[in-house]
Amino acid sequence: MFGLGMQELIIILVIILVLFGAKRLPELAGGIGKAIKNFKKSMSEPDEIDVTPKKTVTDDKEKKEKPEEEQKK
Repeated sequence: MFGLGMQELIIILVIILVLFGAKRLPELAGGIGKAIKNFKKSMSEPDEIDVTPKKTVTDDKEKKEKPEEEQKK
């Protein structure tokens, strides 16, 4: 595994434990897990995302009513 022996891995894990603390390690692992999950999800989704706003029924009614009100004035 990348030319690292068991002793080197143990030393690295001890250093990480000292730097982040025992309480923070599960949070870091959870964050990394969520990041990997989101990355895999984004890779399986289609590339294009439709961001055009959808027309609502009220928008159409307002546009039709405004010209009629302006003509009355």
